Amino acid sequence: MKNTHIKIIDVGLGNIASIQRIIDKAGGQAIPILDPSRLHRGDKIILPGVGHFNEGMSRLTKTGFANFLVDFGKTQEIQLMGICLGMQLLCRSSEEGNMPGFGLINADVKKFRFPPESQMKVPHMGWNVVSAARVSPLFPAMAEEHRFYFVHSFKVVPDDPTIIIGTANYGDDFCAAFQQGNIFGVQFHPEKSHRFGIRLMQRFVEL
Repeated sequence: MKNTHIKIIDVGLGNIASIQRIIDKAGGQAIPILDPSRLHRGDKIILPGVGHFNEGMSRLTKTGFANFLVDFGKTQEIQLMGICLGMQLLCRSSEEGNMPGFGLINADVKKFRFPPESQMKVPHMGWNVVSAARVSPLFPAMAEEHRFYFVHSFKVVPDDPTIIIGTANYGDDFCAAFQQGNIFGVQFHPEKSHRFGIRLMQRFVEL
């Protein structure tokens, strides 16, 4: 029987209520977690995130979540999805801060940079099309259009481009979603993406 319980790490880094609602709409049962002792092997976990990289790492370290995610993430004993800043925290480092990330993904987080004459604005904010880079549990139909809501100034740059499962274009193509084993990251906000977000969350619930 599939585990439809989704535990949401709650250290004040995201809109937990919105994520709860979309999980419920997707047929799962959302369980906010404030204490890492309530996380176990085999769990499905969402790491949400908005705000500054250093602040995110500091809160997760102080609350003990960081050690759990690194230990279980390395052994692939959990199914983990990082959302927005949560995705970036799974990487090695970020230009936004000087603290190391979890290092579960061999990737660095770089700021969007455009020449002075460019019309591109930072942050990248609003709806954008995400194209499936390869078939994956989150994007099983490559021909299907996926549209999601983004708010971010930094992007994930993986060492190995084959872990990228979704790309979007903002001045150039960038990694909008990755998968490495049981670890997923999405740069967009499924909880703000209406039917597209519900569809994606249904796929995570059904893993």
